[in-house]
Amino acid sequence: MAMIEGFRVQNYRALRDVTIGRLWNQRDAAPLTPLVAVIGKNGVGKSSLFDAFGFIADCLTQDVETACDLKERGGFERLRSMGCEGPIRFEIYYREAPGERPITYELAIGLDRSGRPYVQEERLRQRRKGQKSGRPFSFLDLQQGIGDAWTGEESLEGEDANKVHVELTDPRQLGIATLGNLREHSRVSRFREFLKGWYLSYFTPDAARSLPMAGPQKHLNIHGDNIGNVVQFMEREYKERFQSILNRIAAKIPGIHKIDTKPTDDKRLLLRFNDGAFKDPFYAQQMSDGTLKIFAYLLLLEDPEPAPFICVEEPENGLYHKLLEALAQEFRSHATGKKNASQIFVTTHQPYFVDALAPKEVWVLEKGADGFSIIRHAADDATVGSMVEQGLPLGGLWYSDYLDAR
Repeated sequence: MAMIEGFRVQNYRALRDVTIGRLWNQRDAAPLTPLVAVIGKNGVGKSSLFDAFGFIADCLTQDVETACDLKERGGFERLRSMGCEGPIRFEIYYREAPGERPITYELAIGLDRSGRPYVQEERLRQRRKGQKSGRPFSFLDLQQGIGDAWTGEESLEGEDANKVHVELTDPRQLGIATLGNLREHSRVSRFREFLKGWYLSYFTPDAARSLPMAGPQKHLNIHGDNIGNVVQFMEREYKERFQSILNRIAAKIPGIHKIDTKPTDDKRLLLRFNDGAFKDPFYAQQMSDGTLKIFAYLLLLEDPEPAPFICVEEPENGLYHKLLEALAQEFRSHATGKKNASQIFVTTHQPYFVDALAPKEVWVLEKGADGFSIIRHAADDATVGSMVEQGLPLGGLWYSDYLDAR
């Protein structure tokens, strides 16, 4: 599966310069794990880090100017770190599969002469086959929408035979959005599809209680208002294992024995939960926030074609605290599975969730003396690692302030 090994963001809200994981020029740093959790107090920048991933995804599906205004971001000037004059920058370091040479994607968004956000720089680069160290070479290099791209699977910067000059007509569109549609730019296309496949959860229980029109839908959307449609799709396409999937999910939700759907006469779709104690089932509109939320997460993990990268902000909201360790274990089981796995990125401030995690999976976000965010890897603290090895839960250590800066 594709795996993000490192991520850097600069000049984005409280994240003036934060790196999590390994970059091409930081080979000694630990790469991100299949399950990543960022913890910290309120107001340290967890939501900004979550939104940084969402912002990049929105830049691809919309354009950079629209992305600056979506989801109440308030425009470029409100996104750019206070007191900073340069562009907002992102760097993604990832592998398409284990053993593959890593690829770096760099994106810089600035303001043009008219004060509108535009793509100032964009680059994809990779080391040559057999190259173990040194600077990776570009196979896409654009400055203000103008530059070069190298076609084929192995052509890189410095090789003129497969170099194509590029001039984009819209400086607010990502180059990967345009070139990724062309067959000759297969490497760009694969990265575009990877980025396009990200799933960032903006799930709300009220949305899940809506009564959608009947009609199967393949994937859960970011708000979760098509839960019933996804269940309907799985019922149609995976009949043999559909009920076993729902039974497996139901077994993990306290008090729920069976889940199914029922189309109404006007072709709307009801999602039903049977708790065993009552003859008649309850409908999604009657279920608690926590039940709907845990069902949505588990349904997401059962997707036969899951997103390569799943991002969830504070999954603990609305859930009984004793469910959190089990949910963390479900996330890890999915992320580390050999089939249909996804890398999962979570932000949380709930110690019960962290109890199920290992230090290598946890990053601690804090606020520096200057008001900007700084981040530490829990695995770098030898004392914490020793205490976890002795059987002390990591969440309990965090609650007791052992993960705080000393």
